[in-house]
Amino acid sequence: MVTLRAHHVTISVMPSPRHDALRQMFADRPQVAVEILRDLMGVDLPSTSLVRQEDRLFNTRPSDDIEPDLGIVLGPPQSPAHAIIVEIQQDKSKDPRQLARYAAAQWLMLRCDVTVLVVCPDRRAAAYYSQPIDTGLTGYRLQAYVLGPDDVPAITDPQEAAAHLELAVMSVMIHGRERKVIEAFATALVATGGDHAPKYSEYACSMSAPEVKDILEEIMASTEWPLHSRFAHQHFGRGHAVGHTAGSHETARRIVLYLLDARGIDVPQDVRARIDACTDVDLLMHWTVRASSVQSARDLFDDSDG
Repeated sequence: MVTLRAHHVTISVMPSPRHDALRQMFADRPQVAVEILRDLMGVDLPSTSLVRQEDRLFNTRPSDDIEPDLGIVLGPPQSPAHAIIVEIQQDKSKDPRQLARYAAAQWLMLRCDVTVLVVCPDRRAAAYYSQPIDTGLTGYRLQAYVLGPDDVPAITDPQEAAAHLELAVMSVMIHGRERKVIEAFATALVATGGDHAPKYSEYACSMSAPEVKDILEEIMASTEWPLHSRFAHQHFGRGHAVGHTAGSHETARRIVLYLLDARGIDVPQDVRARIDACTDVDLLMHWTVRASSVQSARDLFDDSDG
């Protein structure tokens, strides 16, 4: 919650579900901020496997506390190599100079270089925060890195979505009206399995517009996958994987064939017949995982397959 004080009147502003979901996604895996800056935006960052969250409460004594959405540090605690401030901004309400204050406060605390990453789902906000920030202090002009809608690719390849789940979630948020984007996202969650499905499906739901949520709900409700979110409760009446419900064989077969087709892998008739004849959902899900990486359709099967 952000509290604004003016003329002795206190106004509390609650962050939106989209803001909270984006912030939590970066908090869950701080490495994603490094990947976006280094791989997507070409920022030269130190090479280190040590990436962690940092205390994000700064103090400008004798003034007040200032708190960005997230602070991330690269390198060991004793000698940090680089810091990243992540700020989620959906409109132009924040004074850009506040971003410069965050960077300066973090530099004073850690004595290492600081990069500011602003994630803006709105194009106007992205353009606003992309401008160089004149702080009023001679020699200190901040240029934030802004991830706007035009910087997020439309991911329609399930394999790419599985490799970059956070970016796939943001792709659904921005490009979700394109059905293939959601299909790739849902298929990627089936392929990755584990705890990814509930967490990332909730991220996508919280970030997306109502019409995109409708497409998400439609596709997720018709796909067998390990879902523990409200979709499972609504459509299946329980919060665990549905495994062997009616029609699950057909759905699992479609996912295997969809993954192979999306990767441009030819499916010979005998392979297709074997997939179509399978009624073992667990085996089909095993083939689904393999379908995301095999080089030929026949590589789906191994000696242990029935």
